[in-house]
Amino acid sequence: MSSTGFNSQNGPGGQPYANGPLQNQVALQPPGAGYNMAHHPPYNPMQAKGPMPPGPGLYNSGPYQPIPPVSSYQASPGQPMLNRPPMGPPHPMTPPQSTSPCPGPRMPPAQATPALPVSANSYYQHPPAWQYGALPLMGAPPPMGAPPPMATPPLAFVDNHVTSSPSLAPPQASSAGYSAAPPPVYHNAMQPSGHPLPPTSLHRYTQPGHIPTPANGTQVPNSSDHLETAPKMAGPPQQPAPPARHMGLSYPSLPPGYQNTSASPMQAQTQPYSHAPQSYQQPSAGPAQLSPSLAGLSLQSQTPETLRVVNLLQERNLLPPGPVTPPTPCLPQDLQKINCHPEVFRSTLTSIPQTQSLLNKAKLPLGLLLHPFKDLSQLPVVTSSTIVRCRSCRTYINPFVTFLDQRRWKCNLCYRVNDVPEEFMYNPVTRSYGEPHKRPEVQNATIEFIAPSEYMLRPPQPAVYLFVLDVSHNAVETGYLDVVCQSLLENINALPGDSRTKIGFISFDSTIHFYNLQEGLAQPQMLIVSDIEDIFLPTPDSLLVNLNECKELVQDLLKSLPQMFGKTMETQSALGPALQAAFKLLSPTGGRVSVFQTQLPKLGVGALKSREDPNQRASAKDIPNLSPATDFYKKLALDCSGQQVAVDLFLLSSQYCDLASLACISRYSAGSVYYYPSYQQQHNPAGVECFQKDLKRYLTRKIGLEAVMRIRCTKGLSIHTFHGNFFVRSTDLLSLPNVNPDAGFAVQMSIEENLVDMQSVSFQAALLYTSSKGERRIRVHTMCLPVVNSLSDIFAGADVQAITGLLASMAVDRSVTSSLSDARDAMTNAAIDSLTSYRTSVLTIQQPGLLAPACLRLFPLYILALLKQKAFRTGTSTRLDDRVFAMCQLKYQPLAYVMLMIHPALYRVDDLTDEGALNISERAVPQPRVQQLSVEKLSREGAFLMDAGSVIYLWIGRNCNPDFLTQVLGVPDYAAVPQNMNILPELDTAESQRTRAFVGWLREQRPFFPILHVIRDESPLKASFMQNMIEDRTESALSYYEFLLHVQQQVSK
Repeated sequence: MSSTGFNSQNGPGGQPYANGPLQNQVALQPPGAGYNMAHHPPYNPMQAKGPMPPGPGLYNSGPYQPIPPVSSYQASPGQPMLNRPPMGPPHPMTPPQSTSPCPGPRMPPAQATPALPVSANSYYQHPPAWQYGALPLMGAPPPMGAPPPMATPPLAFVDNHVTSSPSLAPPQASSAGYSAAPPPVYHNAMQPSGHPLPPTSLHRYTQPGHIPTPANGTQVPNSSDHLETAPKMAGPPQQPAPPARHMGLSYPSLPPGYQNTSASPMQAQTQPYSHAPQSYQQPSAGPAQLSPSLAGLSLQSQTPETLRVVNLLQERNLLPPGPVTPPTPCLPQDLQKINCHPEVFRSTLTSIPQTQSLLNKAKLPLGLLLHPFKDLSQLPVVTSSTIVRCRSCRTYINPFVTFLDQRRWKCNLCYRVNDVPEEFMYNPVTRSYGEPHKRPEVQNATIEFIAPSEYMLRPPQPAVYLFVLDVSHNAVETGYLDVVCQSLLENINALPGDSRTKIGFISFDSTIHFYNLQEGLAQPQMLIVSDIEDIFLPTPDSLLVNLNECKELVQDLLKSLPQMFGKTMETQSALGPALQAAFKLLSPTGGRVSVFQTQLPKLGVGALKSREDPNQRASAKDIPNLSPATDFYKKLALDCSGQQVAVDLFLLSSQYCDLASLACISRYSAGSVYYYPSYQQQHNPAGVECFQKDLKRYLTRKIGLEAVMRIRCTKGLSIHTFHGNFFVRSTDLLSLPNVNPDAGFAVQMSIEENLVDMQSVSFQAALLYTSSKGERRIRVHTMCLPVVNSLSDIFAGADVQAITGLLASMAVDRSVTSSLSDARDAMTNAAIDSLTSYRTSVLTIQQPGLLAPACLRLFPLYILALLKQKAFRTGTSTRLDDRVFAMCQLKYQPLAYVMLMIHPALYRVDDLTDEGALNISERAVPQPRVQQLSVEKLSREGAFLMDAGSVIYLWIGRNCNPDFLTQVLGVPDYAAVPQNMNILPELDTAESQRTRAFVGWLREQRPFFPILHVIRDESPLKASFMQNMIEDRTESALSYYEFLLHVQQQVSK
């Protein structure tokens, strides 16, 4: 396969764009070249490996003795992830069936599963050993044997659409806030509008470059100078590592001799992150001189729990009893208490390697995951005429700087010594003078400043909302127009804004319709432009109006719009010209365009043709047409970005719409994509409810306007690739015409200079935006992580969920720029390479089996789950738009929701009790334990709920307890369960209240609304439910155990 990285072009598949990103030296290096590391090129998982001999066919099934690895890493307490529902206690351990090694039955050649097709760019130089032919059904023991040889190229997706030198990427945040306490406000600052809510389901794609200049040669000024001067930026976000746990359970498809031995359960890490800002006494030395403190944390005589050796072939039940928590960085307690919360800012590695060569040797990706504009219940806000920043690198003062004395502080990113301004000597909280280290800016890793006038190049823009509505015959048939107009009527007073807020409407079919809403008119006036080849604005001054002054006209229009087109026979859709009109209308002010589209646009500029072959949906080969068919939508998005206009796309269609092309309008303008397949008001009430709830959240959530973001990192680190929805301006500044609280971002990093003299490094994300109330604000997040010089310490700090989330974004880019098979191979090699490095470089005693450190014990399971995810699966019928939307979600959703998409949570709910329940708002919320995703865990006598992020399934067993059917579903027996049941009836029974409380609690954990499907054996959706049983074999994919055997064979070579 090819060892080259991603091309430095503006998006997948297109030619470099004239106004596109600057190509940096990283992107322009020849294959195999490193990132400014002459002797140690970065580890590239996409590079092909040489052929490897087949591994041994015998796997030790006897009792497993943990091998103590050499490590000086101090295990640190875990931190709870607030988004993911707690998981229950482990299954009882199965006693050992045999104490001697027992070779498994070999697979006769005739029964060998056929090899997967291998592309020229495959990770493997030999065909993979995964064969998809006539496979035994679930329940019958599949024949086992040594899979065919498979070469495994290194696992690193090195580049993305956006490759730029030191750049920044926005942070991801989750739905939970820091604290329930009211946010402190300093100097009469206002708290940001908007209430804490979790992020929405939107992807972010990466895009480098500078802002295009509009046709008239002007560019909307943006007060980003103060953020554009920093040389360095932070890397990709980190994900939580699950607490390790020994559980022995037999694989149902294996003979008794393969049953596991039991092992002692692992102690779960329990220390939580602090949820509110805590007082912090600045240490005399500061993070850069922490060697004595860090040395004291090393325990040579004791192996940390995160490095406990786990034999994955012997331990079946690896899911933790509670939420998978991110690892706690090994920092002194006073620093750790004030570190940035992992739901806002996290790294794939919580221990940063000293050198790029050491990082390459670990074969783990280094990056940051960010949720920068997350709704927070605790956000300190500071108003000050002086915002203290480093004079050299422009870093904002933060808890990890060092005060040399009262008058001087040393930057924790570039180490320059700066003077403390006189104003900063006064502490507004204690009203005392002479203690700058106790100021709020130095006590909180997340803080927001109300910016003074020098952070503005023009008056802050007002909130401007433009709605662009498809009113063709197809659109009217779906009934979506009624829902949109009704939702706007209900929420028009809740739209974020102030007295300057403006609103406008455009509708389109084969022509473009504008609406004159000028004050003084008796009723709205529709103006039709039929010349879609040369679009113009008929009355530019009266199409966008002040919402407060013209509210009655707006309400009249919303009430009449659905009827105006009720009998239309226009079938065409001129989406491109409608978007051009929207751009012309919003260019003078900037703002948000909300586009509602129901079919493939076939008229005017941007017209598209169907590229999907329904007969190829289940192809096991590469999937074509994942890249855009035209660059029209991308170029228009770049023009929009230059004028501070973001475009959000709502796609409601049962037909192919070429989302791969249409999504570019949102991806490069920092917008969002919403997709509702098979939307129909009459026949799909569940889809209508989901659309209504999502739309209400969309209309009322807080919004940041004309925003820019930069990520800075300590000298020696460099950011080279961004993931998300944005445009990269001036190599390292993310342009975000709109920023919303549901958007996540990721960045990849490399180590350009050795960090040998450093004990810790810091990362800072700064988001400069205009609030809907017209205030210029700066939200700053700072994270500090230790630097280590041993592989064992790197592995001990690995965050398995953050790693999985970053790899998913990298794989999406690889799928678009190269091929789906390349992306699948790269993900598989990620697991193989990291476990190979662990086996050869960390373990001191070799032993048969597939060995992993406890912190990475879920890594192969997550990789297999990604391979079976809608975005990357092959051999299973998947509509092209469904696949592309899944890729979008992986790119721009915050990590907590991405992980539910990748590895859903399964609960048994027919026996819910109040034992261990959470008490939320005076109601008890049951906490059932999480089950493994295998049919083996289902029971015909039970009812099982699967939370897959955007959808929740409630599967009813054929012999389910009649009490559950009566008291929860309100039906007398199994046969009476309706085929299309999407709502749990409100029954006055304890069982009904528990079940509804649990489902409601799950839904409250996220900003989007997951549909509930009650299914039984005869339901059409049963197949979708079963496809999420990741650990089971299908006709086109391996079971979890077979995947482990394949990984072990490659690791053992």
